[in-house]
Amino acid sequence: MDKTKVVIVGGTGFLGQHLLQAFAGNNGGDLYDVAFTHHSSPLPRRLLDAFPHFPAFSVDLKSGLGFNSISQDFGQPDVVVNCAALSVPRACEQDPDSAMSINVPTSLVNWLSTFERNKTLLIHLSTDQVYEGVKSFYKEEDETVAVNVYGKSKVAAELLIKDKCQNFAILRSSIIVGPQTVSPLPKTLPIQWIDSSLKKGDTVEFFHDEFRCPIYVKDLVNITLKLIDRWVVSDEKQMQLVLNAGGPERLSRVQMAQVVAEVRGYDMSLIKHVSASSVDRGVVSPADISMDITKLIQTLEITPTSFKDGVRLTLESESHILP
Repeated sequence: MDKTKVVIVGGTGFLGQHLLQAFAGNNGGDLYDVAFTHHSSPLPRRLLDAFPHFPAFSVDLKSGLGFNSISQDFGQPDVVVNCAALSVPRACEQDPDSAMSINVPTSLVNWLSTFERNKTLLIHLSTDQVYEGVKSFYKEEDETVAVNVYGKSKVAAELLIKDKCQNFAILRSSIIVGPQTVSPLPKTLPIQWIDSSLKKGDTVEFFHDEFRCPIYVKDLVNITLKLIDRWVVSDEKQMQLVLNAGGPERLSRVQMAQVVAEVRGYDMSLIKHVSASSVDRGVVSPADISMDITKLIQTLEITPTSFKDGVRLTLESESHILP
């Protein structure tokens, strides 16, 4: 049986590296041929050493430069997973042109349109920030009314994909939490940031009135792999799915911090409750974009990891920095 060709667009990011790790482990090499794209150069040595068998392609999402070399040197992919994004809301607000040209994957979709139709599945990472944030537990069919540039760019991306792609799965991901990547990212990761802040013993401010459904990164990897496997075994080769990809709980930032404190045994009084409206972050942030994930659980038959277990697994895997 032919191996399934998978291209991970944005392979150097947080989710991208965790996906590469999953493909590199558990006999991935027997089933899949994997390549990934990157924009930053040169690639970190640790990344190249960790995944020596996965060809890396430099691609500019704005212009589409680099996609043709994938077709020539790797071949037409069966599945493309798009994890690439300008995902810091404030950065998107400051540079809306870049946000739109990177987050709306026009060049990627144009490249896919040059292939035999129905042969390639696009799995695209969207965000919970496509929702307005005025109620709890949004469902996939709820209207998408983004309140900031990041969310608007992701809404535009979804519309483009639904319009131009035959086969796709759009995953509206919430905050992704989990262990640091093989080649560590410069940005601070949520659980690690909470942990290091509380560890110092100073009081730290957290929002009590902003709600999300944080998802453990390995659940998101598992969701992606399940979608790929479903695509590979299906005869019709037809998929048009939109799924809320959040964790099983609606949590405020305060509640997230409390779970970390509980797991670590930190003093709960270090967690200071403040309103999100009291801080100017240079970007409008939706208040409650918690998601109903019934469709995700039923469609893919998964059991999502609780936030507490995600915290535990994250901190255990980084036990070299435990107190």
